Amino acid sequence: MFNSEQLLISVLFKLFIYRIAIVKNILMSDKEILIEVTGLKKSYKVTSKNKLEVLKGINLKIYKEEIAAVIGKSGAGKSTLLHILGTLDRPDSGKVFFDGKNIFDQKEKQIAEFRSKMIGFIFQFHHLLPEFTAIENVMIASMIAGDPDREKAESLLTEVGLQDRINHKPSELSGGEAQRVAIARALINSPKLILADEPTGNLDSENADFVIELIFKLRRKYNQTFIIVTHNEEFSKKCDTIIKLHDGKTVDN
Repeated sequence: MFNSEQLLISVLFKLFIYRIAIVKNILMSDKEILIEVTGLKKSYKVTSKNKLEVLKGINLKIYKEEIAAVIGKSGAGKSTLLHILGTLDRPDSGKVFFDGKNIFDQKEKQIAEFRSKMIGFIFQFHHLLPEFTAIENVMIASMIAGDPDREKAESLLTEVGLQDRINHKPSELSGGEAQRVAIARALINSPKLILADEPTGNLDSENADFVIELIFKLRRKYNQTFIIVTHNEEFSKKCDTIIKLHDGKTVDN
């Protein structure tokens, strides 16, 4: 049983948590929503008779200019969620609103144009094209969008600390340097949203720390929104929002 002192501490703690929640709601009310997800479900066919249900009704909001970490155990649906937010995959049901517009109401060509202009991707493995130099790899996304911009590519590589490596091919770069090229590539079209799937997962601690600080620096400079799947606990704690997935559903934090 609680004595009077324990009861007082318990009450004060609950009041403290309640006040934090109020302050958080006030702060959030001043922010604009970039992405709103409602009732998102996704399953994949395993056999002709069986399906694997991966997402089981996801609801979430991502605010403009915030960095959101998506965490959870393997198989929780993190990468599937990221692929749908990036329009690389379609949901079975549910809606994904971007700036108030339902993305998947559009035709495939419109979705592809939207993805090219509005979303940048960073993966765990940099996926650079080995036959191209660093600057050419960064320029590829702008070439696809029909607006190749060498000057901006150079500026971004300087921004990520690779001004002396712009003409080096991926085989001549370290893992950390290659990942920084991939970050510059994600930024070339000035997207509103950057999606990153384990961007530090293949790096040693020194390079991982550098990439983490770089992401926060770029957010401050370019006012972009980042959604990052990560197992890096220290990274997730620094983020504005933590979205925890468990068995295909979001868990309150």
